[in-house]
Amino acid sequence: MALSPSDVVFDCYNISCHMLEKIKSITSHSFLHNFKDIHFIGLCIIGVIVLSVSWSGAGIIDTNYKLQRQISELQQKNEVIELQNQNLSLGNQYYKTDQYLELQARRQFGKGAAGETLVLVPKSVALSRTVDLSKSSSQKPDQGVEKPFYQRNFEAWMDFFFRLQRSANS
Repeated sequence: MALSPSDVVFDCYNISCHMLEKIKSITSHSFLHNFKDIHFIGLCIIGVIVLSVSWSGAGIIDTNYKLQRQISELQQKNEVIELQNQNLSLGNQYYKTDQYLELQARRQFGKGAAGETLVLVPKSVALSRTVDLSKSSSQKPDQGVEKPFYQRNFEAWMDFFFRLQRSANS
């Protein structure tokens, strides 16, 4: 059965008309038409409620986290202050002991225990027998000792990377 050209044109016309009707029905069926359906309105209301509860829940979680962090910081500060108070109370107990009073009497008034002889040495005499630390600290103890190659190499690379200026001898 052969189709005539007029039948083919007619079939194409019917198909295109049918497609145009579908497109018109899709475009004419807008989103606002859904609000006539009570089920769609109920779903929208439930969606809004779920979103608002979720949003407020997230805000509450964030607030609780911040408050918990503040509580832990304040507890740590409180513990530090309690330790300082304990330290001060121990210091006060020490100041009340006879040992402290004896040491302070020796230091401030030059007092000694019974049978002790107190010898006061002038500062100039006491310092004449000591080593001058300013002279000895300026000298490096490693000056006479040559460092191993790997240590010199490592120090040279550190000097290069960190732009340090060391003397060639060290």
